Parts: sequence; structure tokens; C-alpha cells
Amino acid sequence: QVQLVESGGGLVQAGGSLRLSCAASGRTFSNVAMAWFRQAPGKEREFVASVSWSGTSTDYISSVKGRFTISRDNAKNTVYLQMNSLKPEDTAVYYCAAGRFKVTTRTAYDYWGQGTQVTVSS
Repeated sequence: QVQLVESGGGLVQAGGSLRLSCAASGRTFSNVAMAWFRQAPGKEREFVASVSWSGTSTDYISSVKGRFTISRDNAKNTVYLQMNSLKPEDTAVYYCAAGRFKVTTRTAYDYWGQGTQVTVSS
């Protein structure tokens, strides 16, 4: 069992930055892949970024490449999402997820946080 708690969301103007954090507890954090998903009102939850258990391999949805960076600190049991050059279309609830494999498929992740709201004003 893995418990995930996100933090760092908020309201920011377009072009600004936010850093989301996801603190994990429970089973060994360093053995699981981690990912961020987001869900905007009226839309499906979509993959944003993922990182392997070692932190050496990452994937991103094309719309955030070059603007977002996912990283993890296994000593602190925490995964981060640094978001720069934010756009209004990035507005969503952002969810942290943990699973066995670093994939983009939502159903492959077994554990989820409660979500944190990110709102980008134009």
C-alpha cells in the first residue's frame, strides 16, 4: 500500500511557475514508478509526466515538453513536478500516481493522491 499526498497547487498568472510535490508513505517508494496526471472540468484525466523508480527515465505529454520537469528524491519519498511558462490550458486538478511500470496509461497506476488544484489566469 502506498499513500500519496500532493501539495503546491494554487493560482498563478500565465507565464508563471509552480512546483507540485507528492509525498509518499507506505511500501518502498524507490521501487515504484511515479506519474502526474491532470483533469480539467468536463474532460478525461490525462497523463502529464512519469518517472522511473531510479529517476533516470522520464516521459511527458507533448504539450508540456520543455515547460514541465518531473523528478524524484527517493531519500525523501517525494516526487516533484516543476511547471514553468504556465498557460491557461494547464488549469486542472493535478494527481500524483504510483505504479509498477512507467507508462502513460491511467489504469496501470495502482495508487492515487487526492489531487491539487492548479489555476492559470490569462
